[in-house]
Amino acid sequence: MKRLLYTKMGVLLAGCLLLVGRLYAQDIGPVTEIETKKLAQTGFKFLSVSLDPRAAAMGDALTARDDNASLSLFYNPAGMAYFDRAFHVAFGQTQWINNTDYSYASLAYRPADGQYGVIGLSVVAVSYPEVIKTIFANNEQGYEEQGTYSPSALAIGIGYARAITDRFAVGGHARLARQDLGSAQVGLNGRTESYAKSTIAVDFGVLYRTALQSLTFAMSVRNFSRELTYVEESFELPLSFQIGVTYNLMDLMAPASNDHALWLNVEAVRPRDYPEQIKVGLEYSFMQLLYLRAGYVNPTDEQGINLGGGLRVGSRSFKIGVDYAYTSFGIFDNVHRIGLQLAF
Repeated sequence: MKRLLYTKMGVLLAGCLLLVGRLYAQDIGPVTEIETKKLAQTGFKFLSVSLDPRAAAMGDALTARDDNASLSLFYNPAGMAYFDRAFHVAFGQTQWINNTDYSYASLAYRPADGQYGVIGLSVVAVSYPEVIKTIFANNEQGYEEQGTYSPSALAIGIGYARAITDRFAVGGHARLARQDLGSAQVGLNGRTESYAKSTIAVDFGVLYRTALQSLTFAMSVRNFSRELTYVEESFELPLSFQIGVTYNLMDLMAPASNDHALWLNVEAVRPRDYPEQIKVGLEYSFMQLLYLRAGYVNPTDEQGINLGGGLRVGSRSFKIGVDYAYTSFGIFDNVHRIGLQLAF
């Protein structure tokens, strides 16, 4: 029995090491790449903000989880494939830094008991604080105020996921994203140009349940899109690549308990506009009723600790859940997220 326990722990540790090895391999041997600073190279950053309080509480290390139903659209659409009910609906709100508010909704529909896969819909709306509008003027300040305007952003998406086997699933998510930064005077001739842009952003992912109990691996690519241009400056969306692993640590105990679960999620992320990150999340559940969560992300600028919890109540035919997450943000305001889920 001890030998089996050590074998399980060794496999889990090896999987985690494989994830982080790629990120730090450049420290071994001669450097073959030229170091670059990836700052201010992306736009539509609202697409990369984590909205689901469950995911945020675990440091967004949710790529390899297959039990988040329609909310998987925002992290790895393949995770929606194993949804075992007919409908899942989720709503939520995030109080982001600088008085920016995010609202989201998602829906998963599983027709014909999953024979045709799972279809998902998503909506994200962003409300920014008012900004003072100025134009060029021939005065001491060099400008004059022209009232205020409120930037906004909206993304509407449709996704699809299918379980190819009971262990392997694929999924995709396409979103029409639009960001409106108002209009402004360009040049000295008084010409006004709109700064509203739209594009299609695509996410896709795969998920593999191994034969070793609950051990699961997954990969996803988020925000793949064409390049956009404001006036003369071009930019790209916040493309990122994730690879993650998850495992229920209670499986190490014999016999495993159905009343308790302790999920460990480890994820490596390669963003386009930020250094590589490691994300680690823990989720403890008691009788699939009470959930406690914590997460850690490294490196970050101001983002600190992630904590949260949730409740699930209902029956076999109907279930309702509520989640909350808290994230400290250094010199900025702390971030609070709350979400509601219905499954039937």
